[in-house]
Amino acid sequence: MRALVISGGGSKGAFAGGVAQYLIQEEGKKYDLFLGTSTGSLLIPHLAMGNIDKVYEIYTNVNQRKIFSINPFVVKRKEGREYVTINYFNMFWQFVRKKRTFGESQNLRKHIKRNFSEEDFSKLKNQVEDVIVTVSNLSKNRVEYKSINDFSYEDFCDWIWISCNYIPFMSLANKDGFEYADGGLGCVVPIREAIKRGATEVDAIILEAENMEYNKVLGKNPFSLMINLFGFLLDQVEYHDIVEGKLAALNKKVKLNTYFTPTKLTENSLVFNKKLMGEWWQQGYDHAKEKHLQFLATKRKSFFGLF
Repeated sequence: MRALVISGGGSKGAFAGGVAQYLIQEEGKKYDLFLGTSTGSLLIPHLAMGNIDKVYEIYTNVNQRKIFSINPFVVKRKEGREYVTINYFNMFWQFVRKKRTFGESQNLRKHIKRNFSEEDFSKLKNQVEDVIVTVSNLSKNRVEYKSINDFSYEDFCDWIWISCNYIPFMSLANKDGFEYADGGLGCVVPIREAIKRGATEVDAIILEAENMEYNKVLGKNPFSLMINLFGFLLDQVEYHDIVEGKLAALNKKVKLNTYFTPTKLTENSLVFNKKLMGEWWQQGYDHAKEKHLQFLATKRKSFFGLF
């Protein structure tokens, strides 16, 4: 059983879309299981249905307004770099309303339903073995994996949305009596979960460079610095997820193929730049193609080495 796993990574999800496009369209890979965290949860329902063009259109046209109903920050540009600063009015409004997050992401919930219909949901349930999204149950202090086979259309759309809610910048969701947030707070790359569910081959798209050591430019204001801090913490979670996934693959004799970004794509994955996301999609496609060609060259070399 073959699984496609896509990590969290905000706007960097465009890179994952490009990799997946090459794997599905050019290599002709067919997957039984689809697992995603955060931005990966947005991608996998469309990829499972084979809607590559649709997901490309979604990911290269998304912007802050389609994500945030109350945007906690303002994107500014200086010396060719984009950075974020506090949206004081929206922050004040959240405090007045006695909210516990800096922003709200109800627009993302609407965006999900607008692009993933109830008809799509019904077709998808009969099309693949399973589609699973990762969420963090903050009330119970645990990570949960929500399968499309266990929920109604409305509930599954909720879980996709919840998987993406990067608190405290986005909505804190209350569902079934518990408070939930972004799945990446507990598991960024659910490779191990794919193996637990019976995958014998896993393609994992990881939206971070394999070598995570680089000189990071830290934020110039407390808000931007907080985003950098959260990024650091999630990088550590991601590192442990990858190690656990590799160990599980070795233990169960599962073939694991990893696709990292060749370079650091962005300092802030909450900034959605149409031009950059189009470029990242193409980079993902080219990276998967290059990796496949290298594999074929190695295979050919090994074959001729027998004679």
